[in-house]
Amino acid sequence: MNYEEFDAHFDRFTTEVFRLENLQRYSVSGEEEEFAAFRRGDPLPERSVRTSPWLARIAVTTIGGKRWERVHVVDHPLSEYLRYELVGYVENQVAGEQIGIADRAADASLSALGEDFWLFDSESPDAYAVLMHYDEAGHFVGFDHTVDPAVLDRCRQERDIARQHAVGLNTYLAERKADVVPE
Repeated sequence: MNYEEFDAHFDRFTTEVFRLENLQRYSVSGEEEEFAAFRRGDPLPERSVRTSPWLARIAVTTIGGKRWERVHVVDHPLSEYLRYELVGYVENQVAGEQIGIADRAADASLSALGEDFWLFDSESPDAYAVLMHYDEAGHFVGFDHTVDPAVLDRCRQERDIARQHAVGLNTYLAERKADVVPE
């Protein structure tokens, strides 16, 4: 699967998409400058439905009745990258994505979660997943599309575990403000 095929999944799903994130750092091409600005404490460029095609896609599809959801399983203390990412999640949430944060230390089942994935239309006969592969440093190395029933069941189970232990982004930010924005 190439990037265009991967991207097309977000136009193709019919009801809902769920993202599980387990890494504490992602090395995303194109984010280096913005992450450096965050580290320096400089203002970040505007990121909204007006400036980001990704956020515009979320907004258009949620207005159309589709559901976007993500749970990120985090370790404490938060990595610098996760603090940066949490700031970005605010705009995702404004666009319509439901964001949950799960503290890995809250339950042993969170440590057993596997690789990152996107799960599309999970309860339909047309359910499928895209498994995301990263190296040790968080660099993206590839993805696999699957309709394998056993893999889909694992993804559903891991989604449910992550959801069970997650709190909403606003609650997390309010309760853990000192962790996210250190003084």
